[in-house]
Amino acid sequence: QVQLVESGGGLVQAGGSLRLSCAASGSTLRFATMGWFRQAPGKEREFVARINWSSTTYYADAVKGRFTISRDITKNTVSLQMNTLKFEDTAVYYCAADVGHNGQYDYWGQGTQVTVSS
Repeated sequence: QVQLVESGGGLVQAGGSLRLSCAASGSTLRFATMGWFRQAPGKEREFVARINWSSTTYYADAVKGRFTISRDITKNTVSLQMNTLKFEDTAVYYCAADVGHNGQYDYWGQGTQVTVSS
């Protein structure tokens, strides 16, 4: 059973930076596509970024140029560096793993809160 645990959330002023981390345990996710999603209060969960086994990345337009997703296969972790944060980036951020490479995320973390003050 795969477990994903996010960390690194917190309160930051607009324009600041945060780095989120996701640690996987229970199984290697070396070949999984790893993604970050977020859900703001009263809104649907939305895609933020993903990285596949060969480190090819893809970003939502809202975060392109500000966020960077990366992974460390040896440590079974994935990170999300968030720069130039905006008030609208406030949300609970979730890490997820797509092990079947079908666009369906099979495992999810519990989420970490990111709050950006304006």
